[in-house]
Amino acid sequence: MSALLILVLLLAVGTAALVGWWLHQPLELAQGTVELEVEPGQSPREIARSAVAGGVQVQPFLLYQWFRWSGQARQIRAGSYEITPGTTPRGLLRKLVVGDESLATLRLIEGWTFRQVRAELQRTAGLKLQTSGMSEAELMAALGAPGVPAEGRFFPDTYAFSKGSSDLAVLKRAQAAMQRRLQAAWEQRAPDSPLKSAEQLLTLASIVEKETGRAADRPQIAGVFLNRLKIGMPLQTDPSVIYGLGEAFDGNLRKRDLQADTPYNTYTRQGLPPTPIAMPGRDALWAVVQPMPTKALYFVARGDGSSEFSATLAEHNRAVDKYQRKAQQP
Repeated sequence: MSALLILVLLLAVGTAALVGWWLHQPLELAQGTVELEVEPGQSPREIARSAVAGGVQVQPFLLYQWFRWSGQARQIRAGSYEITPGTTPRGLLRKLVVGDESLATLRLIEGWTFRQVRAELQRTAGLKLQTSGMSEAELMAALGAPGVPAEGRFFPDTYAFSKGSSDLAVLKRAQAAMQRRLQAAWEQRAPDSPLKSAEQLLTLASIVEKETGRAADRPQIAGVFLNRLKIGMPLQTDPSVIYGLGEAFDGNLRKRDLQADTPYNTYTRQGLPPTPIAMPGRDALWAVVQPMPTKALYFVARGDGSSEFSATLAEHNRAVDKYQRKAQQP
């Protein structure tokens, strides 16, 4: 073997050893965490440049050559990634190939109105706000539900999403989740339920959600409202009246508000309001289809989050005297 060939082999072995060493060394970062956005169709060379532009302190040519030499360059997935301290070139490529994205979250709370949902979308970092200029009708049409009111149509939960995702895409997931939960609950309704449709179930569940101060009371509160519906008694629920007042409600529900007739005034009108008044959670949905057997037609807040239930108006008036009127006295 010639001396030149031996030298070439030694150089090749040395280079391979050096590359192997570099692949296992943590990448230097300009700051604590580097965010890398990989767009669909972006080439490996462009990805390497984006990583360096974002704060990975390495020659982009080296990163590109590693992607190319590995044979996995075409397997890199689009998405949002966080490169954290300690990440090696090998670890970075693995993250990009398996799609180990950095995710943000949107949390929707039981009892929120659609107006509160839209405000939360605006506050949530990482969302692409596609719906901000849409009316409610336009938004629901974009979700494939033209003519359907938006109130109550989204299931309250925590939704993880890739940074840069459309708010419309996240809402579509929440909409589908509510449809699944609603249908599952509707199929388990009691045989003697006065509700005629899953839409009515959704509306009553939203009222139960807003009326409940203590979770354990939901099935009995649902039972009260179902008893009222069965005998044609007005629901007489303050949250529905408040919802109908909209932004005019100042935090103080007055007698004149209870007497002013609107589609949501359940004191002046029998039956359910025309739409849900908030997003009900799973427990509220199931309370309505599996209520606690009760003869109660009335309930009043005790002041500690729980409720006092009564079967007659005389019992209810005594409960109101005990828990509310006396509490209001100086």
